[in-house]
Amino acid sequence: MARSTKAPLAPGSVIGILGGGQLGRMTALAAARLGYRCHVFVPERGGPAEQVSAEATIAAYTDKAALARFAAAIDVCTFEFENVPFESLAVIAARVPVRPGVRALRVSQDRLREKAFFRSIGVPVAPFRAVRSARALAQALERIGRPAILKTTRLGYDGKGQVRIGARMAAAEAWERLGGRAGVLEAEIDFAYEISVVTARALDGRHASYVPVRNRHKDGILDTTTAPAACPRAVARRAIAIAERCARALGLVGVLCVEMFVDRAGRVLANELAPRPHNSGHWTIDACPTSQFEQHVRAVAGLPLGSPERHSNAVMTNLIGEDALAWPKLAAQKRAHLHLYGKDEMLAGRKMGHVTRLSPKR
Repeated sequence: MARSTKAPLAPGSVIGILGGGQLGRMTALAAARLGYRCHVFVPERGGPAEQVSAEATIAAYTDKAALARFAAAIDVCTFEFENVPFESLAVIAARVPVRPGVRALRVSQDRLREKAFFRSIGVPVAPFRAVRSARALAQALERIGRPAILKTTRLGYDGKGQVRIGARMAAAEAWERLGGRAGVLEAEIDFAYEISVVTARALDGRHASYVPVRNRHKDGILDTTTAPAACPRAVARRAIAIAERCARALGLVGVLCVEMFVDRAGRVLANELAPRPHNSGHWTIDACPTSQFEQHVRAVAGLPLGSPERHSNAVMTNLIGEDALAWPKLAAQKRAHLHLYGKDEMLAGRKMGHVTRLSPKR
């Protein structure tokens, strides 16, 4: 039976993190400021999170014996990405609390389940159809129309696992490009811009939401986030309400990011959710009293949430691949805050760090 931690965790308690990337790294750094130790569970040594954590278990996510030992050594568990096997999380959840929650992970792991969840709570989404064969894809295209986006139901991120189907691409070709895997076909929205909202929900159900931000992507990877988003107040209120509704419906404890489209008519459509700190929330480290990472730790540990109000406007730019070679120049810029993730290999398309430039709040 899982140990109960309805009372706040005392300093010195151990927060377990499944995953060892940059999100785990920044979460561990935030936890250390509050007096907590982090123990990461990762399949390989030397990752960004292990470098700054007190302990590490190096084992496959499917190693149940290692998972059990990990659970015995921690007081609460969280995760830094959605591709942790659901069965692995269940092993840990039987022993210690898992936050943001098992249901949140399960919904976010599958795009069809995710879209069904949005619809079930009255959150609008782009038209979509499930497809499990080239023939089903052809039929779905007849209903959805072109252009459309074919996505895998699982394991897609940073533009991977997606095929854009234009006017001339045959259904069979698109199906082959996706690898013949079960997918979801979505109508391509003629959106005006993309926004996201990071919200936190505490054990007592209280919310703290950051302002909506505007996101721009390059080659399927987030390039820049601007905070706050230049959008009408009604759009901002609607976006925050959607994020908080999702967190409540999931029974989530921790941080949740909801990515959304705003179409030409000003409608806000949910795209994806991430029950964890998110790339589009990195600006909060430098522009807010409480970063998304500290907020996540506070919620996971049962502490009161901090203030999400910003003291500055911000533009966060990802450093992808060789972009990070400019670190000496970036480190010398006034009002620029450089964050490098400690990754030992620089690859094209790999997030190596980010830089956040602040300006006076308006």
